[in-house]
Amino acid sequence: MKIGLIRCRQTEDICPGTMDFKVIREKKCAFEGIEEDIEIIGMVSCGGCPGKKAITRAEEIVKRGGDTIVLASCITKGNPIGFPCPHAKQIKEAIEKKLGDKVKIIDFTH
Repeated sequence: MKIGLIRCRQTEDICPGTMDFKVIREKKCAFEGIEEDIEIIGMVSCGGCPGKKAITRAEEIVKRGGDTIVLASCITKGNPIGFPCPHAKQIKEAIEKKLGDKVKIIDFTH
């Protein structure tokens, strides 16, 4: 599995992605039960509110070999600031519409 992480731009200053990398490496939380090796091929932000750049960035991840897009928990669950992205559902749907069955989407990390 070759994944590209998309994170919330608002949390970049306070979260270096440490927990995301840990749960991926240890295959916990959203990655529990994944048998194959997981390679992180990139980590980008959504580009800032309302997250429109996430779609083209997801497309670029796929062009560079990614087969899975992971929306980090800062987007979908609000970790660590306690405020989920109000555009998370719309971002996911737009990525699905753009990339179709070319890619798997995982909704959170931890």
